[in-house]
Formats: sequence, structure tokens, C-alpha cells
Amino acid sequence: MPKQTAIIPAEQIEQKILLVRGQKVMLDQDLAELYGVETRILNRAVGRNKTRFPDDFMFELSPDEWRILKSQFGISSWGGRRRSRPKAFTEQGVAMLSSVLRSPRAIRVNVEIMRAFVRLRQMMSEHRDLARRLDQLERKYDRQFAHVFEAIRQLMVPVLPAQKKAFGFKGKTENAER
Repeated sequence: MPKQTAIIPAEQIEQKILLVRGQKVMLDQDLAELYGVETRILNRAVGRNKTRFPDDFMFELSPDEWRILKSQFGISSWGGRRRSRPKAFTEQGVAMLSSVLRSPRAIRVNVEIMRAFVRLRQMMSEHRDLARRLDQLERKYDRQFAHVFEAIRQLMVPVLPAQKKAFGFKGKTENAER
């Protein structure tokens, strides 16, 4: 089966994935935009199927989370017509939306969103691996540089003179007695 081209650029989807409560989520209004429906239609479909969306699939933003999110994006009213706080859908919640929204566009968009979540998970895994390798290198070189620093410290310690040798002659010389 030939691969279909994405109807929405991956970057556009990835920009809509946010980190809230330590989870990657997408907001109802962003999902509605991607699916090509109004936010109220999406939320109505979710409301008719509440049992499909437990708290770990979808949650409503708290007033503080909503305020912070709006301030991060520099938008005072974000849509202006909202009467309720946005709902945040986790990856599992987005997957569950495919069983609620059944239009051909919703199905194709859902596939693209799932791919975006997978790409983000892969990138995070690669970053964790890179961070782990950097930590290992840092520990390795810290040990090596510890020897260098110790050598430098030893060079900086002032050398205490042993006994100073007298300069010149000791005692009387023949010429001095004359």
C-alpha cells in the first residue's frame, strides 16, 4: 500500500504538543483545529464518551496552569470565547479520540499525531543517551584533570629552602690577617 503524504506538516503538530504536569499533551482547541472541527464539537463528542477518557487520558487545566500557558504564549484571551478551561489530552487520550471522531480527515490526522508523539519520544530517548554519554565523559575527564590540577598545585607550593649556604669564605684567610 503506498504511503500517503501527511495532510498536516509534522512540525505543525509537534509545536502543539505541550508539557503539562510532566506529561506531553495536546489541548482541545489545537486538536479541534487539526481535525477541522470546532472545539465545542470535539468536547461534546468527548463528553458523550466520558468513560473512554479517564484522568490519565484527559484532564482539564487548572486556573493556574491556564494562566501560565496563556502568559507563555503572550495571548491575553486565547480565542476570547472560551467559557471553560481547555482540556489536555495525553497521547493515549489522542489515540482514544480516533474512536470518537470517525471522519476520514480525523483518522488521517490522528495517524500523523501518533507519529509525532513517537518522534518526540525517540528524540527524548536520543537526548537521554547523549546526556548519559556526556556525564560519562565528564566523569572520565574530571579524573584525568584531577591529576593535572594536583600537579599544578604541587608546582605552586613554595619550596622551603634547606639550610642556606654561606656566601663567601668562612673563617680568616691569610690575607685578612696581614
